[in-house]
Amino acid sequence: MSAGERVPVGGNPEFADLDHAWGDGTRCVHAGQHAAVPGEPLVAGPVLSTQYHLSPGGEGGETDVYGRAGNPTWRALEQAIGELDGGRCVVFPSGMAAITTLLRVLLRPGDRLVLPSDGYFAVREWARTELSGVSVREAPTAGPWTEDVFDGAVLVLLETPSNPGLDVCDIRELARRANAAGAMVAVDNTTATPLGQRPLELGADVVIASDTKALSGHSDVLLGHVTVRDADLADALRRARTLSGAIPGPFETWLALRGLGTLDLRLARQAENARAVAEALHDHPAVRGLRWPGWESDPAHAVAARQMRRFGGVLGFELPDADAVRRFLERSRLVGAATSFGGLHTTADRRARWGDPVPEGFLRLSVGCEDTADLVADIRAALDGISWP
Repeated sequence: MSAGERVPVGGNPEFADLDHAWGDGTRCVHAGQHAAVPGEPLVAGPVLSTQYHLSPGGEGGETDVYGRAGNPTWRALEQAIGELDGGRCVVFPSGMAAITTLLRVLLRPGDRLVLPSDGYFAVREWARTELSGVSVREAPTAGPWTEDVFDGAVLVLLETPSNPGLDVCDIRELARRANAAGAMVAVDNTTATPLGQRPLELGADVVIASDTKALSGHSDVLLGHVTVRDADLADALRRARTLSGAIPGPFETWLALRGLGTLDLRLARQAENARAVAEALHDHPAVRGLRWPGWESDPAHAVAARQMRRFGGVLGFELPDADAVRRFLERSRLVGAATSFGGLHTTADRRARWGDPVPEGFLRLSVGCEDTADLVADIRAALDGISWP
């Protein structure tokens, strides 16, 4: 299936001539569902079995034979995400499992990998310690992307918007340049989600995401996925998943599928809240370095506006120091101190505590689905009395 090929919503051929006009909300609610069968459940539950009936004669042909190799609930979520991403999806038990499996499948000793120097720190750490014989080159998301960055590269990984700094790069342009140099391009789309950005349509070869974040959206699931345009690569990823045992649990997969149905609604509220919070933080005496790609004065806004359909609910900003962060979080009634992002609840994470190369007072704020006025008032009150020296 090519990036531009449309899959009928819910896999139902009856809808093939209709779904081109359907919006994100409809596609999220119906993605991954099958045609209605009278007497069958409207919403299928998780398939928990590890064993399946085999043909007595051993002639084969069964869709599923053993729980490590396949599961109907995996396939339902893969179909749903694949419809939204525009490719062939393979799900994994976490975002890190997804990206490390991709790297193991694509890279061999002597190959060169390009990583974002300001992206998720665990990916850089894993590449340095586990990718034996692979040369790793790092480049900042915002560039400059000089020609030598792509020299000899087999794979270029982009993360846009980056985590935690929220810088943005031009996917279409970098994919063109990387492909011309002989490299594949993978985009970590965790922050944007398939509704916010469709990297395959912009020329990327692979999309990766931690579905622990906004896609599942309820802070109760660890999950990840890889979506690709190439059928052979999808098969290779599934084979690697089966052999390594890096498989998702069917119940967690079902929770993610259930959460996906409200993705459009959640993202809309989070983006509304993010804009309101950005307006409240702009020019506040306690705040410096506010970043949100949807903010018109953000350095990344021009590029983000060309390739992103939504700007999401994650902001970054700096308070004077770690103690100011502590006081802010202690005084807030709605902002919880937690890592990860994309959930229903507004949370803040002081990223320096995890070793990210950011100032001690830098906060990644994941805006939730609270009432906008309540959230803005709470954040303003929590910041009262905090200012830069």
